[in-house]
Amino acid sequence: MQPKPRANGTTITEFILLGLVETPELWPLVFILFLLAYMTTVGGNLSILAAVLVEPKLHTPMYFFLGNLSVMDVGCISVTIPSMLVRLLVHKRTIPYGDCLTQLFFFHLLVGVDCFLLTAMAYDRFLAICRPLTYSTRMNHTIQRILVATSWVCAFSNALTHTVAISTLHFCGPNVINHFYCDLPQLFQLSCSSTQLNELLLFGVGFIMAGTPMALIFTSYMHVAAAVLRIRSAEGRKKAFSTCSSHLTVVAIFYGAGIFNYMRLGSTKLSDKDKAIGIFNTVINPMLNPLIYSLRNPDVQAALWRVLTGRRPAA
Repeated sequence: MQPKPRANGTTITEFILLGLVETPELWPLVFILFLLAYMTTVGGNLSILAAVLVEPKLHTPMYFFLGNLSVMDVGCISVTIPSMLVRLLVHKRTIPYGDCLTQLFFFHLLVGVDCFLLTAMAYDRFLAICRPLTYSTRMNHTIQRILVATSWVCAFSNALTHTVAISTLHFCGPNVINHFYCDLPQLFQLSCSSTQLNELLLFGVGFIMAGTPMALIFTSYMHVAAAVLRIRSAEGRKKAFSTCSSHLTVVAIFYGAGIFNYMRLGSTKLSDKDKAIGIFNTVINPMLNPLIYSLRNPDVQAALWRVLTGRRPAA
C-alpha cells in the first residue's frame, strides 16, 4: 500500500526507526546481542519442532499445537529482528511506508495465531483432564487441523483490519519512530489525521480477538482446577497440574506483555519502556517458550537429546 497524497500537506513515504539505542558506538554490541538472541530463539523453537516430528511419544494433540506455536515464534522474531540487524549493519535507519505496513501486518498475523493456538492448547488440556473418556474423539486429527485453520483465519482478519485502517491515516510529518519496528501505537502518534476511530477499532477488535481467547482459557482452567482438586492422591494432582503449568506460564507472559503494550495508547509520549515491552514481545517471549516447555517435561527433554545427538527413537 502507498500513502495517498493530500493537497494540503506533504505525504510521508518513509519512516525513520531510531532503534534500541541512538549512540552509534553501541550499535555493534546491540547487533551481536540480538544476533545471538535471534539464533538462540530460532534454534530452540526449531529443535522443539524437530522433537515433536521425530518422537512418537510426542505425536499427541498438545504437542501438535506446540509444534505450530514454535513455528509462529520463529515467524514473530523473524518479522522484526533481521530487518533491525540489517539496519544496524548498513547504518541505515529508514524504512519505506509500504515495508512498515507489511511488517505491521505480518507481526499482528503471527501474534494473532499465537493467541488462538494458546486457546486451543487450553481446550486440549480441558478435554484431556475433564473429559478423558471422549478425549480421543473430541480432539482427533480433523479437529486439530480445524482449530489451527480457524486460528489462521481469525488472525488474518484481525491483521488485515488493522493494516487497512492504518493505511487510511495521513502521515505528513514528523516521521521519526522511537522504536525498532513498526507497530500501531507508534504510528498513531505520527498521524496528522484523527486516530480516534483507529484506537476504538483496536480496543473493539482486541476485546473480541484477545478477550474471547482469554475468557476461554480462564474457563478451561477453572474446570481443570476443579477436576484436579477432586483427585484424591497428591501424586495424581501433581502429575495433572504439571501438564498445565508450562502452558499457564506461557499464557501469563504472552497476555501480560500484550496488555501492557496496547493498553497504554492514551499516553501522550511513548518512551523507552515501549522498547522494553517490544523486546519482551518479539525476543524474550519466543526465546523462553522452548525452555519453559522442556524444563519440566522429561519426554521433550529426551526427544531433544535424541534430535541433538542424531539418535533414532526406540521402536
